[in-house]
Amino acid sequence: MQEATMERAVEAANWEAALSAVERKAGAPGPDGLKTKELREHLAKHGEGIKAKLLEGSFKPSAARRKEIPKPNGGTRPLSIPNVLDRFAQQLLRQVMQPLFEPIFSESSHGFRPGRSAQGAIEAAQRHAREGRDWVVDMDITKFFDRVNHDILMTQVSRVVQDKRMLQLIGRFLRAGVVLPDGCKVSTEEGAPQGGPLSPLLANIYLDKLDKELERRGLKHVRYADDCNIYVSSEQAAKRVLENISQWISRHLRLEINVEKSGTGRVWERKFLGFILSVALLIAASPQAIAKFKDQVRSKWDARQSMSSELLREQWRNYQCGWWAYYGRAEDRRSILRLSGWIRRHIRKCFWLRWHNASGREAALRRQGIPPSRREVAHCSRGAWRMARHAVMQEALSNHVLKRYGFITPSDLAG
Repeated sequence: MQEATMERAVEAANWEAALSAVERKAGAPGPDGLKTKELREHLAKHGEGIKAKLLEGSFKPSAARRKEIPKPNGGTRPLSIPNVLDRFAQQLLRQVMQPLFEPIFSESSHGFRPGRSAQGAIEAAQRHAREGRDWVVDMDITKFFDRVNHDILMTQVSRVVQDKRMLQLIGRFLRAGVVLPDGCKVSTEEGAPQGGPLSPLLANIYLDKLDKELERRGLKHVRYADDCNIYVSSEQAAKRVLENISQWISRHLRLEINVEKSGTGRVWERKFLGFILSVALLIAASPQAIAKFKDQVRSKWDARQSMSSELLREQWRNYQCGWWAYYGRAEDRRSILRLSGWIRRHIRKCFWLRWHNASGREAALRRQGIPPSRREVAHCSRGAWRMARHAVMQEALSNHVLKRYGFITPSDLAG
């Protein structure tokens, strides 16, 4: 296999592939305001100069824009949004580096790798549990991406990448700093900021040391980026492994385990990547994932949104199809499928409210083919949630009608 060099990074085929990848992912502009859709024209004008700087080793990335994004369980996660040109340069490097690191990486590593997925990770966890390792050590690394040690990371990278220009540029990306919302620039002496194409690969390179250590100790584990679960056969072993590996991570990776979020338990007691394994060791959506999904149902069928019925439907379809693509592969779907009737009730409630008043509701019921003798329900003063399950609403917006117009639920997608 060829070495990772800057000459390979700027070859025409790699250049076009990187440009297409950045365009596909789109995303918000960085601090300089250049938009993804403007990148191709920018490179047409300045590409030769940018290529020359990369080959000379003089390309200098700019600070990324810092944005706080909400976490599912509360709080925020810092996201760094590099300039589009810097994202392009990172993509150039990633495409020549990843094929060299892939053969080195552990089979137990599933995150941000070609042909691998979260579903594959939970299936691997299921195999370990079915082999009798149904106690899990659930480790949460405190602020992993913010606390990556640059010296350790660059030592790992340099074992495969020898081109000094590439190593220098990776170091510059790590130290480029961030621009805070108030415009203040902050340097970054540690961490691998999330948001650029190179960060996931660098995370896997950094944590490959952990994979190799766990394998050396004969421990079965599954890792997806910085989420790592270790599977053992007893409670005593689980507690011992958590203590020992926490100490190893502190000494060798300069990272700390979050004591509050980490722990041990049976596989049906600890969630992993939004899934759990049931007592029967079947893959199921976690209670937390179901709760978050229900929050989204309430939000997306809030009648107060200033959107047309068509936009409400498309917003819901996009979310529901994306959610199902992730969780629909669960083997135990009962907790998901039983929500279908509840979702339809929210849809009916939303439309009852959007019909505004008695005359609006009577007109809507007439359009849905409800006879005059039964349209008197339009004058009912009951609350919208109660009316959503009224026999007339069940007929006007029946399951068949909702499905025909594209208002889908999990049971529709399950076939």
